[in-house]
Amino acid sequence: MPASLVLIAGCTAGPADPASNATPVTAEVSAPSTALTVLDVGDGGESAIATSAALFRSAPVAVVTDRSDLSGAGAIAERLGAPVLLAPTTGPPDALREELTRLSPQAVLTVDSGTRPVAEAAAGTVPVLAVDPATSELPEGLPDIDPPAPVGVTVLVDATRDDAAAVATARAAGARVVTVRGADPRADRAAAEALRTDPLTAVLAVGGGFGPVERLRTRLEVAVRGIELPGGGQVLFPARRLVCLYGHPGAPVLGVLGEQGVEQAVARAKEHAARYEPLSQVPVVPAFEIIATVAQGAPGPDGDYSGEASVELLRPWVEAAGREGLYVLLDLQPGRARLLDQAKRYAPLLELPHVGLAVDPEWKLGPDQVPLRQIGGMDAAEINEAATWLADLTARAALPQKLLVVHQFRLSMIRDEPSLKTDHDELAVLIHMDGQGSTAQKTATWQSVVAARPHDGVPMGWKNFYDEDHPMLTPEQTMRYAPTPMMISYQ
Repeated sequence: MPASLVLIAGCTAGPADPASNATPVTAEVSAPSTALTVLDVGDGGESAIATSAALFRSAPVAVVTDRSDLSGAGAIAERLGAPVLLAPTTGPPDALREELTRLSPQAVLTVDSGTRPVAEAAAGTVPVLAVDPATSELPEGLPDIDPPAPVGVTVLVDATRDDAAAVATARAAGARVVTVRGADPRADRAAAEALRTDPLTAVLAVGGGFGPVERLRTRLEVAVRGIELPGGGQVLFPARRLVCLYGHPGAPVLGVLGEQGVEQAVARAKEHAARYEPLSQVPVVPAFEIIATVAQGAPGPDGDYSGEASVELLRPWVEAAGREGLYVLLDLQPGRARLLDQAKRYAPLLELPHVGLAVDPEWKLGPDQVPLRQIGGMDAAEINEAATWLADLTARAALPQKLLVVHQFRLSMIRDEPSLKTDHDELAVLIHMDGQGSTAQKTATWQSVVAARPHDGVPMGWKNFYDEDHPMLTPEQTMRYAPTPMMISYQ
């Protein structure tokens, strides 16, 4: 059974054995007052003091050191249950002095001789004692100390920062420390697995990159639930590249996906993806892009010029793809329909972790337009509305990140493109270049679509047409474009 995320605030730990001899003294440690806390502080000395303040109410001994011997200082601190603080290399030790005053230690330990003058300046009348780093023997004059019972806190640290002193302090308090690459537990498989080993009580995240709090809460729920994307992990890019077959089941005229049954289509998608494996530095995941709503020349019963496939028709394809490790995109050609209304029709499929959404603005019509008589376009606001709904669906179900693809071959297809919302944490938004024709024509279209992206970090996709391209590019040629396409589809 997967672990669940239960955040319980505020447990205070005293001595490990209250019934033992009262002579030894013990640090008083406690969880932060809120179940989920982000320390928006710099690394090094700042994070050391902030972590000490978050976990220690008082300490009979504090360890002061510099960065040169943090490993030795950390071992001593863990042995004593004492916070580790860094001596500043420049300027007065005001912050260090304030934290030592708050902790009210009976003694301050230094692990290297160079920090003693700074420690003495900050400690005031508190005795400063030195530890020989070569032997790690504790000096005379220390009080008899029992380490505290472990505090029920999981401390997250960002592997890209220098928070070694904060880590030592957390371990001295008995906290569990989980290192996360890049401050997103969904994007670090090892961190996510570590978080799932025990139920989470209180969580303390060191570094503003983990915040804001509500975003971290949602990320932790996803990481702890443990559902992964095809290809592994819970964040789409840049950890994978998709290679898709595009089309509609049973309709060869709409794309290569419909030229065969589902089992043969799965095999064909895997064959296409395999051609890109030697060219890609990240895993290549086969995929289906299934046209769920098809633009049509007649208004149809609902008058929206868009034929909506039933969930029952698509489900066998979607589920077969999931079993075989394929990602699935449901493509919407909305006609006169509201994009959000069409997306909601497929909520039962979009609730599956391997299913995302694609939008075809080419087929969005005005009130007096019909398909194939003009190239349509869509306001960014309409796409944003559907994106917000999809992000909320993803968050509510604690699902891994979902892909939202927006197709484009003319800039007019996405009106007010700079306002396209690409920062939903639950979504990866990709602009997919659908231009066809000669290589020169496609290159020109690519360059214009790339330049029009809301910002440079938006990943790009590329479509190869079997019949309309002259010639259709090879995988090697396709991968030469910059930025390198993160999704390649075949129609």
